[in-house]
Amino acid sequence: MNSPEEFRKQVGQLYKALTALLAGFVVFMVLVVAYVNNPGLFESKEEGWVAVPAAEDDPDLIVDGIHQRTGLIDAEGLNTVISNCTPCHSAKLIIQNRMNAERWNTTIAWMQETQNLWDLGDQQEIIVNYLVTNYPPKAKGRRMALTDIEWYELDQD
Repeated sequence: MNSPEEFRKQVGQLYKALTALLAGFVVFMVLVVAYVNNPGLFESKEEGWVAVPAAEDDPDLIVDGIHQRTGLIDAEGLNTVISNCTPCHSAKLIIQNRMNAERWNTTIAWMQETQNLWDLGDQQEIIVNYLVTNYPPKAKGRRMALTDIEWYELDQD
């Protein structure tokens, strides 16, 4: 029978081995998940395995009419919007706030008064035109009234 000191030493060695095994498994699973989500992440080259550039590597990448870094629609004024709006906030804020020209101009004035937005000068018209053209207000309201419905009594037994 082992002494308590030998037993503690063996338990410590076992703990270190299991910890290393678990760390290796976690790294393996991260690589598997990365590959499953993006099979082209790694590509075989003559020099060995190298990472394939992702959308983040090309800040101007446009795919199917969408600017990949920001999610904004590729249209006239896109770069002006990116350079003036996204330094301070996410493009998602732009996409979700669909407004008409008057409301965009009011919002810009509010940002200038309260958020230290610089004077946009001639670029404001380009920005507002881009936003109104590509992210116009959506009609909102209540659902249509229900008509021609055959109502029935619920049994309350």
